Amino acid sequence: MLIKNRCNSQMGGFALTTVAWLICCISIGLPQWRVWHFQDPVVFKSTTAFVGMWRVCTLQYDEDFRNMRICHQYNYHDTFLPLNIRMIQQLLLVSSFFGLVGKVTTIIALWNVCQGRVHRKATYNPFGLSGILNIISSSFICLAILINYVSIIFQEGIIFPPSFNIPSQPDTQEIGSAMALAFIAAVLFLLSGTILLTSNFPVDKPVCSKY
Repeated sequence: MLIKNRCNSQMGGFALTTVAWLICCISIGLPQWRVWHFQDPVVFKSTTAFVGMWRVCTLQYDEDFRNMRICHQYNYHDTFLPLNIRMIQQLLLVSSFFGLVGKVTTIIALWNVCQGRVHRKATYNPFGLSGILNIISSSFICLAILINYVSIIFQEGIIFPPSFNIPSQPDTQEIGSAMALAFIAAVLFLLSGTILLTSNFPVDKPVCSKY
């Protein structure tokens, strides 16, 4: 079964959705949402910490002065997490879920179109739901990025447990690479949603053919 040229845009939208969802999931698991720089209170050396949504990692030195990465996991139920972290966690999880559902609905829509299950006189866009879900995912990711960015701009701290050996307020903090990845995912979700919503094909003609 081959999809003719009139389905190319929908296939492109599906490809963008898949890439966006993968990048979104990767960014959620990375700790580099905020990069903290501070003076280690134990060894009195400049230390870098990567503050993510589900874990925080610090770069420390061993006896041979080599960098060691020590990570501490946390979850939504930890009481020391501020409201902004909790909000970002929920926004990212929901956006990932919507992105996955959007990907599945795109597959179903493509299958129905190729099987000729879309009524010839139908006026609706079979990819409309997929497009809407992708745009919602993009919006939620952008909101999560905005909340994180505001927290960095205002130098907001986090009161970590003493066992983490991380001060509640860094000397400086900056944007991390995970935030940039999340932005790329948001852009791709927006592009795929726009393509799926705006690309139309004539439903009165067969869209796919068997060879």
